[in-house]
Amino acid sequence: ALMFGTAGLPHILMRFYTVPDAQTARRSVAYATSLIGFFYLVTFILGFGASVLVGRDAIKGAAKGGNMAAPLLAEVLGGTPFLGFISAVAFATILAVVAGLTLSGAAALAHDLWGHVVRKGKIEEAEQLKVARFATVGLAAIAILLGVVFEGQNVAFMVGLAFSIAASANFPALLLSMTWKRFTTRGAVASMITGTASTLILILLSPTVWKDLLGNPEAILSLKNPGVITVPLSFLVGIVVSLSSREPEAETGFDAAQHRMEFGPD
Repeated sequence: ALMFGTAGLPHILMRFYTVPDAQTARRSVAYATSLIGFFYLVTFILGFGASVLVGRDAIKGAAKGGNMAAPLLAEVLGGTPFLGFISAVAFATILAVVAGLTLSGAAALAHDLWGHVVRKGKIEEAEQLKVARFATVGLAAIAILLGVVFEGQNVAFMVGLAFSIAASANFPALLLSMTWKRFTTRGAVASMITGTASTLILILLSPTVWKDLLGNPEAILSLKNPGVITVPLSFLVGIVVSLSSREPEAETGFDAAQHRMEFGPD
């Protein structure tokens, strides 16, 4: 989920649309994925360091989900000044990430879903801006609600669940569209819907929600992260639907898209 989910993150995908040409887009995505990959490696070092220097009992005592490991480690290493610095950096990072995700979500809802699906491209800029504002408020409210519901869960684990949704919903459709000539629009839509729905359902049935949040004695599904099931399922549905629904225009446009990806625009 962490590996494939990175390729499907909305704030990574939106970098393709904020640059003037393909070369700059590749460079922008390379910078973003490199920084994210480096951060993944650092989390292992911080986690093991906090376990040794701070102690697991102290970490669990500070917060139920163990989310205070990094601030406690900063306090042990550099005292109160370093704790204040790390806390400020964490707060600024949280604001930046939340702002980026909210912006990408609101833009997708206002421009893609409302503008092109609901309004069929016939939409004025003022209406699109109004929809984007409502979408921003709605997404923020949902995020706050989920934050309250999952308050006692480990943040790193919850990020893994979000990545499993991105890996299941976006990555298979992206990869198949770039590598398979027979991949169709129906296959892409079916793959994305299947990946999203199956991931949400399996998360609901997992111990994290079914047992820890809903208070049931046993979870229906013992698997905490469903990515190992939902990613292959999304690939399978996309392939099967594409094979059962020929789309000649998609095959014709595939060669042109391959040429642009490999050699750039003419």
